Amino acid sequence: MKLVIAVVQDKDSNRLSNALIKEGFRATKLASTGGFLRAGNTTFIIGTEDERVNEALQIIKENCKIREQVVTPVSPMGGTTDSYIPFPVEVQVGGAAVFVLPVEQFEHF
Repeated sequence: MKLVIAVVQDKDSNRLSNALIKEGFRATKLASTGGFLRAGNTTFIIGTEDERVNEALQIIKENCKIREQVVTPVSPMGGTTDSYIPFPVEVQVGGAAVFVLPVEQFEHF
């Protein structure tokens, strides 16, 4: 058995949840916040048999898209305000950060 932990952008959360349910995966959703953009994320915790891990990963890949987003960096703390002018920067956001961990024991009560 494996534990799949997928951190996805909120925009992809409902689509991914529906796709997982459709294919018979049960998942727990947790609200989370990303550290870089401080934007809303959803963390999915999915327990599955070893032979279904690749299927779960494919569903995640198909439903979580990478996007381009323009952000303005946060100015550094301290120093003078004259020395730092924040310019918008285009970054890639979205997709999914996925961790697959072995499960030593599973109990359901």
